[in-house]
Amino acid sequence: MNIRPRRNRKNAAIRDMVQETQLGIDNLIYPMFLKDGNKIKEDIPSLPNIYRWSIDLLLSEIEECLSLGIRVFDIFPAVDDRLKDKMATLSYDPNNFYLKAIREIKSKFPEAVLMSDVALDPYSSDGHDGLVEDGKIVNDKTLPILAKMSVAQAEAGIDIIGPSDMMDGRVGVIREALDEHGFSETSIMSYTAKYASSFYGPFRDALNSTPKSGDKKTYQMNPANKMEAIVEAGLDIEEGADMIMVKPALCYLDVIHLLKEHYPIPVTAYNVSGEYAMVHAASRNGWLDYNAAVYEMLLSIRRAGAEGILTYFAKDFAQMIRS
Repeated sequence: MNIRPRRNRKNAAIRDMVQETQLGIDNLIYPMFLKDGNKIKEDIPSLPNIYRWSIDLLLSEIEECLSLGIRVFDIFPAVDDRLKDKMATLSYDPNNFYLKAIREIKSKFPEAVLMSDVALDPYSSDGHDGLVEDGKIVNDKTLPILAKMSVAQAEAGIDIIGPSDMMDGRVGVIREALDEHGFSETSIMSYTAKYASSFYGPFRDALNSTPKSGDKKTYQMNPANKMEAIVEAGLDIEEGADMIMVKPALCYLDVIHLLKEHYPIPVTAYNVSGEYAMVHAASRNGWLDYNAAVYEMLLSIRRAGAEGILTYFAKDFAQMIRS
C-alpha cells in the first residue's frame, strides 16, 4: 500500500479543501472595557491596543467592529474604588453607568449581541468574586447577589449572561431568577472550568479588581485537575447553562476537548489577557510573527473543540482576514 499524506499538502487549493478546522469572525467574541465618563480612551499598559472606553467613544468602536463582521461583544465595567462596597450593591443598581451604557448600545445597535460578566469582583471592595465574611468566600450568601445582578443586566438588554464567579449552584439560581422575571430567552454562558491561573494579570490591571487579601483558589479550579471539569460542566448543564466555557484557553486545550467530547452543548473558551499580552511582547521583540501567531493560537482553540472564543485578538483578526 502506497500511502503518502504529503499528496494532500502539495498545493494551497488542496490544503484548503481538506482542512479539518475552520476559523472565522463568527467564532469570536470581543471583550471590551467600559469606564464612566466622556471622551475617554485610556491605555492599559499590560494590554497593548486594548483600552478603557467611555460610552461615547465605545459606541464608535463597536460600530467599527460591526463593520468588520464582529457581532458579539463582552462588556466589562471598570468601577471607581469609591463606588465599591462589600455587598457589590452597585452591580444591580439600574442607574449605574454600566447598565445605562448597555441600554444605549442596544438602542443604537440592536443587531449587536451583548454578553456580560456576572461576579462580585468588579464591584466589591474586597476584590473577590463572592461575598467575604471573616476572611472566607461564602458561597450561598453570594447567590442572591448574582441573581439580582443577572436580572438587572437582562433588563438592560444583555443577551448572554456570563457567570464567572465559580460559586456552587449559581447557574440554577440565576436561571430561576431570569425565568421568574420574564427573561426565559436570555442565555447563560457559564464559566464552567475557570482555573486559578497566573494568566489573568493584565485583566485585573484593566479593572483594578485584584483581591485585597488572599487568592481565589478556594473557588477557582486547580490547574492540575482535568476530570473535575466534567463534574462542573455536568452540574452547570443540569442547572440550565446553554453554553459552557473553559478559562484560560491555551494551557487548557485538553479540557476544551474533553468537554466537547462529553457534552452536546456549545463549548467556548476565553483566550485570556495573559495569553494576549505574551504574544504582543514576543512580537514586539521580533521573536514571533504576530499575525501568524494569532491565527495559529485561535485555530488551536477551535481545533480543540471551542465553537466560540472570547479573545482580545478579535478586532486584529477581523482586520487581518479582510486585508
